[in-house]
Amino acid sequence: MIDFAVSVLGRNLAVRTTENVKGSKQKVMIGTVKGVNGGKVTKSVSCHQSLYPYLLYYCHSVPKVRVYEADILDVESKAKINQGVAICHIDTSAWGPEHGAFVALGSSPGRIEVCHWIFENDMTWAIAD
Repeated sequence: MIDFAVSVLGRNLAVRTTENVKGSKQKVMIGTVKGVNGGKVTKSVSCHQSLYPYLLYYCHSVPKVRVYEADILDVESKAKINQGVAICHIDTSAWGPEHGAFVALGSSPGRIEVCHWIFENDMTWAIAD
């Protein structure tokens, strides 16, 4: 996994993931948001757990993204309950029009950026800050 990430991104990299699942089944508030690499467009390598009878990750290069780290807060207490990682895909022009993001948002390829959370146990590698 790290060999692939280094081959795409070089040696100055860091891996990020959402810390845990706290807040996943409740309303939350987003606190401080920090853009990785100053919020600049970069590339990343994302690795997702695959459904096999043993632990296996599928990793792929993701060009033209912004990666963010965000504090996830409890709505009532405003206490930090999680540290989330989100990735925004800047260029969606090659995606199919039937992609769930376009269906949900009423858009089409190349017209919008698509952002999503990196789930706990999935990860994204990007240039280290």
